[in-house]
Amino acid sequence: MRVLVVEDEPKMAGLLRRGLAEEGYAVDVARDGLTALDAASGREYDAIVLDVMLPGMTGFDACARLRSLQVWTPVLLLTARDGITDRIRGLDGGADDYLTKPFHIGELFARLRALTRRGPIERPTILTAGDLRVDPASRRCWRGDTEISLTTKEYALLEALMRRPGMVLTREILLDHCWDYAFESRSNVIDVHIRALRDKIDRRFDVTALETVRGTGYRLRADGGRLQPEH
Repeated sequence: MRVLVVEDEPKMAGLLRRGLAEEGYAVDVARDGLTALDAASGREYDAIVLDVMLPGMTGFDACARLRSLQVWTPVLLLTARDGITDRIRGLDGGADDYLTKPFHIGELFARLRALTRRGPIERPTILTAGDLRVDPASRRCWRGDTEISLTTKEYALLEALMRRPGMVLTREILLDHCWDYAFESRSNVIDVHIRALRDKIDRRFDVTALETVRGTGYRLRADGGRLQPEH
């Protein structure tokens, strides 16, 4: 398996290269974020070990940039900072795992094995359907350049639908995804929230993205919606 190590500190880069090579990995080393982007965009890797503190471009920014370029190689962040804010930022930026320095090399190997078992899976940090966008990290929504204010339940329903564009989700599935088990289901609660959501993401923009499949449930068009017919 081939691993890209992105580390600007020569001693650490050398230790990682030797340790991984002894485990049987083919290892390439990049010293900064821009070099890493070029390498990861032009060659297939099984995993990327990415230091956060890099010159010019942080590991956070490099990871987010890779995902925006549709590079889905699993990323393991290395950070000397163990603050929860940094961990959240890294994971929300597209990283798959993180390891705090100093670490045991055996743990690094174990985390890489876990990541490479999963393989490269498309997992964008921003969900899109045409010009409709949702950011799960900030729980914000836009159509085009216009930000849309949603209630907690409206957002939960939209995210569930956008994670499965083109698929029909029954009311039961939406209830399971968006309400806890203590909720006492009312037959029309989904319909009420869907109606309000449709007003905000569709009718306001004269498009139809959120479709009703009679007798079954709801579906969000993968293309973000078609223009509504003129009346």
